[in-house]
Amino acid sequence: MLSRKMESALNGQINNEMYSAYLYMAMSSHANDRGLKGFAAWFMVQYHEEMFHAMKLYEYVQRQGNSVKLEAIKQPPNTWKSPMEMFQQTLKHEQFITSCFNELTELAIKEKDHATQIFLQWYVTEQVEEEENDNEIIGMLKVAGDNTHALMMIDRDIGSRGTTVPTDYSRGIEAALKAAQ
Repeated sequence: MLSRKMESALNGQINNEMYSAYLYMAMSSHANDRGLKGFAAWFMVQYHEEMFHAMKLYEYVQRQGNSVKLEAIKQPPNTWKSPMEMFQQTLKHEQFITSCFNELTELAIKEKDHATQIFLQWYVTEQVEEEENDNEIIGMLKVAGDNTHALMMIDRDIGSRGTTVPTDYSRGIEAALKAAQ
């Protein structure tokens, strides 16, 4: 069983992950409205990843015999000046999420909650990948500059990204992962 402090912190992180999904859905919609179908697809894949992250936390809290307490999700922005601005905001947001998982891990260490500390290591590793992906795309956008042909090539390239996480959690994360194999 989780301490009340850890339960509250993990519930807060579920909200953070749900906001992340909401933010990326808004970015997908904005990119789609601008005719950037590849960017829209990339952000929708990101939406699914964030939902997966939230559901892993959700089920972990429940498996520990604690209660999930869902909070209101803050409204994300819905317009951006450019794909560069979207990815700069994405990186900044992922850096915030990284700091949240670092704080959760520190809390688990402080409370000698070894199970939660081990569970959180997956997220710590995942955040390295998240920030690396964002930095890579920002690098491509910097090289492209104002060249619309280069932007369209990037759009086509990142649009090929496929969803690597399950999207049906009706029977739980473990069942979804097995079904996806």
